[in-house]
Amino acid sequence: MRELDELIDVDDPAWPELRELLATAAVPLRTLPVDRGEAHRSVLQLQVTARSFLGALALNTGGLIVDDGWVRVFGGGSGGGGDVLPSLAQVNQFPAVFDPGWRPAAGLVVGHDVLGGVFAVNGPDPAAAGRPGEPGQVTYFAPDTLEWESMEMSHSAWTSWLLSDRPARFYEGLRWPGWRPEAAALASSLGITVHPCLWSEEARADLAATTRAAVPMRQVLGLAADFARQLGLTEPGFLGAA
Repeated sequence: MRELDELIDVDDPAWPELRELLATAAVPLRTLPVDRGEAHRSVLQLQVTARSFLGALALNTGGLIVDDGWVRVFGGGSGGGGDVLPSLAQVNQFPAVFDPGWRPAAGLVVGHDVLGGVFAVNGPDPAAAGRPGEPGQVTYFAPDTLEWESMEMSHSAWTSWLLSDRPARFYEGLRWPGWRPEAAALASSLGITVHPCLWSEEARADLAATTRAAVPMRQVLGLAADFARQLGLTEPGFLGAA
């Protein structure tokens, strides 16, 4: 086990590189102020250092509101006032006190999108958790298929990708005319339900004709998991505590 100061005080922190990346993002971006206590709790339990993008995000940001709120990236958690995002520790239900034997069972949830899509970093045995990809790679629980898909990239590469213009293509077929103001109007604790559901033939044929509603993100995630079970798909597992 490494103590907190060993994780934070490193010779080559990733924050200067990440800060430059944030400053030149190709999409609208807000960086939230960090809750220092939650930031420290997150990196200590994860045992990640400030050399990594994951550690840098947790230690220096309360999270990121990306593309007018379409994606929320979890960091050290934002304390209060304005937009509030939970910390990595809160989203992943870390122990209240550091436990050297505890690790996220299937993977670490690092982001949600407004439709209930979940980005998670694979644990040491993805196949055993029913997830694709290699250990340490980011996977995506897709709300239009209700299954996990491999992103085939590390967390740092995923962060760079998310701040580029490439997600626009990734989300083709999941964004309707006027999606941006709908996403921007949401509090960060809310997501969007779509009816008929995104995985239905009706939604795929005409997404613009669907009915949408803003509801708590925990409800969006819960509905996705319930439908996956009802349809006999692979159990999605933990999707994050929203």
